[in-house]
Amino acid sequence: MVAPPPWSHWLVALALNTLLIGVAQRLPLLTRAGWVHAGILGSLLWGCLGLRGWLAVVLYLALGSLVTRLGFRTKQARGLAEGRGGARGPENVWGSAATGALLAMATVLAPPSWQPLLLLGFAASFAAKFADTCGSEIGKRWGRHTVLITSLRPVPPGTEGAISLEGTAASLAGSGLMAALMLVLGLGAGSSVSSSAVNPGAVWLLITLVGLAATLIESLIGASAQQRWAWLSNELVNGIQTAIAALLAMALAPLLLAPLVLAAAS
Repeated sequence: MVAPPPWSHWLVALALNTLLIGVAQRLPLLTRAGWVHAGILGSLLWGCLGLRGWLAVVLYLALGSLVTRLGFRTKQARGLAEGRGGARGPENVWGSAATGALLAMATVLAPPSWQPLLLLGFAASFAAKFADTCGSEIGKRWGRHTVLITSLRPVPPGTEGAISLEGTAASLAGSGLMAALMLVLGLGAGSSVSSSAVNPGAVWLLITLVGLAATLIESLIGASAQQRWAWLSNELVNGIQTAIAALLAMALAPLLLAPLVLAAAS
């Protein structure tokens, strides 16, 4: 088992995130409470994974906010835009990143050999959430033929469980982009497996396809279970989606990424 980071490491993480959030809260990306929770999340990820973990969530937040702003006036006129001008609250922060935060903590508490699989799940969770953001925001604005995923009958854009060709293509592109960024940050497979042992292209492909698959599953949940149970909020469904992505990535690793599995079993 990896020794937990010293308290000084956590204090540095907390101090740096407090300073950065104090400066960044002027940006209209999050609500005031959202920035506080983002600071907690950032401190946690920095404490567990260092700078690369912190950068992962910052990149997701920045890119997700950028995609949300695409065609915002048109979506707003149609009543399809995110509330609060697109600013995210605490529920959005944790709905998107709770799975990643749990996996980050697991990398500290689990045996070192498990780190590659846990980081793979971490990367897949953020790829799936960004895929969902891209598919939803671009589909609502540019989707020409929106259908319900369970019946394929035409429905208005923004309907829970609705998909479109344009939105699905955007989900695939978003998942691929986030998967590539995770690999650049060293979060796709982990440092304990040499780069020659695992083909980065295979890691990227697995994360990308899992991100898309989890997004489509999330649409199925939205079109079925979310319509029946009022307590199944969008944020809870987001948390389920990212968990599905992480579990799928770790479960499918034996098929494409044998060195990761061998490392975990050793």
